[in-house]
Amino acid sequence: MSDYTISESAPAESSFFDNLKRKLFHWFRLTNQPVVKVYHGYGSKDHLVVFGHVFNLSPLPRKKYRQNIWTNALALIRSFMVQPVPDVKVVMEWQRKKMQAKTASDGFFMFQFEPGEKMKSGLHTVEVHYPDPENPSGTYLATGKGYIVIPFENQYAFISDIDDTFLVSYSSSTFRKLKVLLTKNAHTRRPFDGVVKHYKLLASANATFKTANSFFYVSSSEWNLYSFIKEFCRMNEIPEGVYLLSQIKKLKEFYKTGGNRHATKFMRIARILEVYPDQKFVLLGDDSQQDPTIYAAIVDHFPGRIFSVYLRHVYEKNVSNVKELIKKIEASGVQCCHFEHSNEAIEHSYKIGLISEKELELKKQLDSKPIQSPVSI
Repeated sequence: MSDYTISESAPAESSFFDNLKRKLFHWFRLTNQPVVKVYHGYGSKDHLVVFGHVFNLSPLPRKKYRQNIWTNALALIRSFMVQPVPDVKVVMEWQRKKMQAKTASDGFFMFQFEPGEKMKSGLHTVEVHYPDPENPSGTYLATGKGYIVIPFENQYAFISDIDDTFLVSYSSSTFRKLKVLLTKNAHTRRPFDGVVKHYKLLASANATFKTANSFFYVSSSEWNLYSFIKEFCRMNEIPEGVYLLSQIKKLKEFYKTGGNRHATKFMRIARILEVYPDQKFVLLGDDSQQDPTIYAAIVDHFPGRIFSVYLRHVYEKNVSNVKELIKKIEASGVQCCHFEHSNEAIEHSYKIGLISEKELELKKQLDSKPIQSPVSI
C-alpha cells in the first residue's frame, strides 16, 4: 500500500501544456504534482514522532517487478528524481487536533509531541496535509496518510541495520554496490541465508503472536529507497517495523548512495532509546562500515539498556578493529556475537536466553516449511 495519495485528475485551471507535461511525467512513472509522503512514525504513552517529505516531483509507486536490467535500472534512477519542497507549512491531524510544522531544505518534516492520553499498543492512523501557500485557509495541495506505531510492552525490542546485515549489498565496494542496485529489484535482491529465520525467531522471542516484538530499521541508505526496502521486507517476510533512513538525495548525488554521514545513525538510535527508557534493546548490524563503532558508543552512552549485539562478518580488512570494539562492548557486560552465518547467531540467541526451546522448535518448522512471519506492527 502506498504511503501517499495522488490525484489522477488535473486541476481545472491547468493549461493544455500543463496537462501534456503531466501526462509525459506519468508515462515515465513520475508525477509533477505535489505529494506528501508519510513514513511509519513511532512513540510511547508520553512521546510521539511523525515524519515524512513533501515533493513537487517524485516517482510513482512501482507496480510491476521484472527481471529486465534496464527496467530495474530506470526504476532505481527514478527514485532519485525528486524535487523536495522546502520551507512550507504542513498540517497534521491527530485525534481531532491540528498541528503545524515546516519542511526543512530537503522537504523533510517532523512532528514531535505528547499524545495527551495513554496510547494503546498497535497502529494509529495519522494524516498530514500540504496547504496551498497562496490560500492557506483553503484547499490542500496534497495529503499523505501514515501510521504511528506504539510497541507492545514486551521484554525485548530490536534495532537493526539493513545493508549487509540482512540485505546483501556489498557496501564496502562502490562498484559492486551500484551494480546490484541498478540490475536487481526488491523481488530479485537476496537476503543472507538464514537471516529471515533469525529475525522471525527474534520477533516471537518471549512474546505472543499478537504482541510480537518491535523492530526499528536504522540505515545509512537514503529515504529515496524507502519503498524498495519496505517491499523487500514484505517479499521476504522480514518482520515489518519502523524505518529510519538517511537524508534524501537528488539525481546528481545518486552515485553517493549509502555514503551518508554515519554520525546521524547514532543520533537516530539514541532517540529511539530515549523514547522507550524502560525497554531492553538488541542491536543487529555488520562489520563493513561503522556499525561496530556506533554500537559500542551506544552501549557506552546507555548503560544497562542493551541486552546483546549481533555483528555479521562481511569485511575482512576491518576485522582487527572490530575485535577491539567487541572487547569494549563485552567489557560493559553486553553479550556480543560476531558471526558469518545466521545459524551461528541463532545458536547464540538460544545460549544467552534471547530465544527459548519453543523458538528453536519454530526454527525446525522454518527449516522444513515456510510459515507466515509474525509482524511487529
